[in-house]
Amino acid sequence: MNCYQAKTGELAKHWYVIDATDQVVGRLAAQIAPILMGKHRPTYTPHIDTGDYVIVTNVDKVVFTGNKWQQKFYQRYTGHPGGQIDEQAWKLFQRRPERILQLAVQRMMPKNKIGRHMLGKLKLYVGTQHPHQAQSPIPLEPLSGRPVPAGAIYVPEPKPKAPRAAVAPGGQSETPVEPAAEPETTPETPSAAE
Repeated sequence: MNCYQAKTGELAKHWYVIDATDQVVGRLAAQIAPILMGKHRPTYTPHIDTGDYVIVTNVDKVVFTGNKWQQKFYQRYTGHPGGQIDEQAWKLFQRRPERILQLAVQRMMPKNKIGRHMLGKLKLYVGTQHPHQAQSPIPLEPLSGRPVPAGAIYVPEPKPKAPRAAVAPGGQSETPVEPAAEPETTPETPSAAE
C-alpha cells in the first residue's frame, strides 16, 4: 500500500477571504493556521507547503475575551543591551492593528523555514478592501462562539435504572424476578411466487 506524498508545485493554490469583524483573536487564528499549513486537505504532506492563501479583512475589529487588552503583553527586542520592550495589547493594537492577529497565527505555525514560508501566504488588511480581487478568493465564514467539547455533539438520553430486588437473608429475593419477555414472531405470509 502506497501513501500519497505531494510534490512541490503539484497542487493548485486556492485563495480564501475571511472577515474578522467581532472574531476572537485566538479562535480565528486556530482556523487560519491549518489552512496555511494545508491540513484542511487530504493531500497534506509535512515537508511540502500544501497550504492555501488566506486574506483577512477588518483585522482592526478583532476582539479579545476577558480583560486581555490590559493584561496581555507582547515582547520585542531591539538587539541592543537593555532593548527589551514590553507592550500592552491595546497599545500594540493602536500602533499596528494587524500585528495582533499575525502574532497569534505565527505562534501556531511550525517554527522553521517552511513555517516562515507558509506565513507569507497570510494577507492581513485593515478595512474591507484588499488588492487580491484578481485571484477571485473564496469567502469563508469563520466559526464563532465558544468551542464545544467533542462528546457534546450527540448526548444520548439517560435511561433510568431498574430498581434492584432486595435479597433476603436466606439468599432468596423477596420480590420475584419476572422472566424476560420473548420477542414476538410474526407469521410468515406466503409469497405470490409459490
